[in-house]
Amino acid sequence: MKLVVTAFLSLDGVVQAPGGPDEDRSGGFRHGGWAAPYFDDAMLGLINGSMDELDALLLGRRTYEMFAAHWPHLGDEDPIAARFNRIPKYVATRTLDTLAWAGSQRLGPDVLADIRQLKRQHGQELQVHGSGNLVQTLLRENLIDELQLWWFPVMLAEGKRLFADGTVPAALKLQTSRAFDTGVVRQCYRIEGGLDYGYFGLDEPSAEELERQRRIAAGLD
Repeated sequence: MKLVVTAFLSLDGVVQAPGGPDEDRSGGFRHGGWAAPYFDDAMLGLINGSMDELDALLLGRRTYEMFAAHWPHLGDEDPIAARFNRIPKYVATRTLDTLAWAGSQRLGPDVLADIRQLKRQHGQELQVHGSGNLVQTLLRENLIDELQLWWFPVMLAEGKRLFADGTVPAALKLQTSRAFDTGVVRQCYRIEGGLDYGYFGLDEPSAEELERQRRIAAGLD
C-alpha cells in the first residue's frame, strides 16, 4: 500500500487552518480559511475522483477531531463524506481515549510499528490529511511514498509549515502536475531517497569528491 500525504499549502509552505477562521488559531494565527476562496469545480472533481483510491485514513489528533466534527454529519450524497465515513480511520494520539467516529481506531504506543503494519495490511492508499506533526514523523522515518501538494497563490508569512525544522533531505520525482484557473497548482511527488549532487564550477570535482560531499550531507563523515 502507498502512504500518501495530501496537503494544502501557501507558496511559503504554511499548512495551518486552510479551511476556516476557527480551524486552528494556535500561535495567534490570523489567516484561517485562506484556501477556501480558491476552490473551483475542477479542483473538487479531482478531489472527489481521488476517493476511489482511498483505502484508509491516518490522522493526527487535532485533524481527527476536526474531521470527526464534520464528516459524519454529511450524507452519502457527498462523495468525500461517503468514503471517509465508510473506511477505517487510524489515529495517532496519546490523549484521546474515546473515538466516536464510526470505524476509528487508536494506534498503539509504538505508532511507527503500527503504521508499518498498516502499509502491509491495506491494498490501495493510506492517506494522511493535515496532521502536520505526524507528517514530520513520517518524513523522518521514510514512511511516505507520495506527496500530493496543492499550492495556493498566497503568502501568509506566519503559521505552521509542512516542511518544518527536522525535515529530512530527500530527492523527489514529479509524477503529475496540474494548474487550475484559480491559480492553484497540484503536484504529486514520489520520494526517491537521498539527494544527488552536482557542480556548476569550472573545474568539475571527481567522483570521489562528490561521494565525499554526499557522505557529509548524510551525516556519515
